[in-house]
Amino acid sequence: MFHHVTVLKEEAVEGLNIRPDGVYVDCTLGGAGHSSVIASRLNEQGLLIAFDQDDAALHNAQTRLAPYMDRVMLVRSNFREIEAQLRAIPRALKDGQVQVDGILFDLGVSSPQLDEADRGFSYHQDAELDMRMDQTADLTAREIVNQWSEQEISKILFEYGEEKFARRIAAQIVAARAKGPIETTGELVELIKEGIPAAARRSGPHPARRSFQALRIAVNDELGAFEEALEQSIRCLAPGGRASVITFHSLEDRICKQTFAKHLEKCTCPPDFPMCVCGKKGVVKLVNRKPIEAGAEELEANPRARSAKLRVAEKL
Repeated sequence: MFHHVTVLKEEAVEGLNIRPDGVYVDCTLGGAGHSSVIASRLNEQGLLIAFDQDDAALHNAQTRLAPYMDRVMLVRSNFREIEAQLRAIPRALKDGQVQVDGILFDLGVSSPQLDEADRGFSYHQDAELDMRMDQTADLTAREIVNQWSEQEISKILFEYGEEKFARRIAAQIVAARAKGPIETTGELVELIKEGIPAAARRSGPHPARRSFQALRIAVNDELGAFEEALEQSIRCLAPGGRASVITFHSLEDRICKQTFAKHLEKCTCPPDFPMCVCGKKGVVKLVNRKPIEAGAEELEANPRARSAKLRVAEKL
């Protein structure tokens, strides 16, 4: 079974302001935690369209969402294709344009992907270097580690993992692969440890956490896909429709915050004008000014929720 503890489940769905007969999109099906709550609030006229590129997640959803499959459509696709995929679904269209009532993103890697050794996401278990969310994709972590230049590896470790020892780790990787290919997560963890000073290894999170995060993001082009998908999502919302977005690290949250800000109402009239005359209208408004975070009870039950932030915007 695809066991996964859903983060901010009720809060993210509440942010969508569900109408029973509405059309909603879960861009990150995962363990179907959010999808099950959304589907349970729809009637027979409602529709949930759920995206995932992981076959295990889609297979699990057939069972998890079985009571609601009369109002659920599963789509095997990267969410960066959301607009094109929705254009092919008549229920998502109004007057020939995509207009749905809500879109949810729960970013990051599902617990089964992190915990199952053969996926190569975990630095706690030895496995082949993979890290592909879509098992049909070409690029793997093995290719990055063994074929990308030292400068390229250092750059992704620093930018995507915010790893301050990125250069030292990249140098260790390149020196090791000169003797033979790096094949497993266990080998990579040891090289990362060798690239980090002993004093820095003795405190804080696991020394490989940032580097593994960076490689996962690079393998799956997570940030590029999210930025494209969020822009498309704003176009795909009907007036009054909402985008509810859970991010798990600062890079994702920055993209979400900046994308929403770019589409906010931008009146340039002097503050003492009694009404707007500039005509510069925004596309969305923020439902919550500050991000919603997990409460103490959820954090105790699920430590992975500690970095989660929820932002919600509504189409004008």
